[in-house]
Amino acid sequence: ELRDVPSATRLLAQYLRGFQLAPVLDTADFEYFFMPRDGVIYTYVLEDPKTKEVTDMLSFYALPSTIIGNKQYPTLRAAYSFYNVPGTVSLKALLEDALIVAKSLDFDVFNALNLFGNQQVLEELKFGIGDGNLQYYLYNWRCRDMQ
Repeated sequence: ELRDVPSATRLLAQYLRGFQLAPVLDTADFEYFFMPRDGVIYTYVLEDPKTKEVTDMLSFYALPSTIIGNKQYPTLRAAYSFYNVPGTVSLKALLEDALIVAKSLDFDVFNALNLFGNQQVLEELKFGIGDGNLQYYLYNWRCRDMQ
């Protein structure tokens, strides 16, 4: 909901401060990238019932692929983990919930990168290691020197 955007933006910003390289998003950016759009982006938050502050967040986006030459299954519906912020629940619990939600939305696969502390949780949840090698090209980013 739109009312959660300011609180969720603060939660994500606080979480991302713990990493050497991460985007800095204002509320307009957060709204653009995270407000749910069916078939595009799915974001769920938990909030404290008393304060109404967002305490946890999970998100994933859809990236369907065409399966050439398969009339029975013409599309592979893939969900990709986006940003997940544990607060009152563990990262493992958030990703378990993301898997359940994605399955309920009829996604065929759920992909996640071993970024932002995901590595141990992905192993615990029995994610298979991919066979690709990702290369990152950053432009218009300002950051300190890193090793």
